[in-house]
Amino acid sequence: MPSTFPIRRIVVAVVLSCTVLVSTTACGGETRTPQSTSQNAAEKAAAPVAAQSSASPTASAERQRLAKTRFVANAGLAAGAAYQWIVKPFKAGKFKKGAKGRTFALVKAGLAGAFTYNRLKAATENAKGDPLLSKALAPLSSGIDSLKDLGGKLRKGDASDADVGKFENVIGGVKDAGQKAGAPVTDQVPSASQLSGG
Repeated sequence: MPSTFPIRRIVVAVVLSCTVLVSTTACGGETRTPQSTSQNAAEKAAAPVAAQSSASPTASAERQRLAKTRFVANAGLAAGAAYQWIVKPFKAGKFKKGAKGRTFALVKAGLAGAFTYNRLKAATENAKGDPLLSKALAPLSSGIDSLKDLGGKLRKGDASDADVGKFENVIGGVKDAGQKAGAPVTDQVPSASQLSGG
């Protein structure tokens, strides 16, 4: 029996050595010399300069189109959340004390308020990619910023008619700005996972 003990140690040592050897060679892939590494770094540094100098009008137009598309998506989600879970339940009286389902409606409204603010800020960032859209949204930035704390106010049940009116006014302003800039916004109700994810 004592003679098998050293054999086990040897087998374990060989297996572990092979495992380490295989894992290091699998991760290696490509060997580089110091010269090729410095050449690659120089090529990578020169690539953005070349890309900027060869920027075509279509690349700029594509960037603007993508900015508008992202703006429409984010603003549409904000508008859908605000209407579905803030404005509509408020007008239906679901936020009043004693209303059936009030707590659930307030929690959803709080989430929707935070989500709406988040998506409107994202839409504002997206709009910066299109000069006309950026110019149209500039006057609304303070209105969007005023929505920051309303999600918590809604969740606590402290929201008033004026607070819900702020959501309606800001969303209306964003939709009008998008329409004037050629990016019409339609309400898109976010899923529950989108709403809770922010």
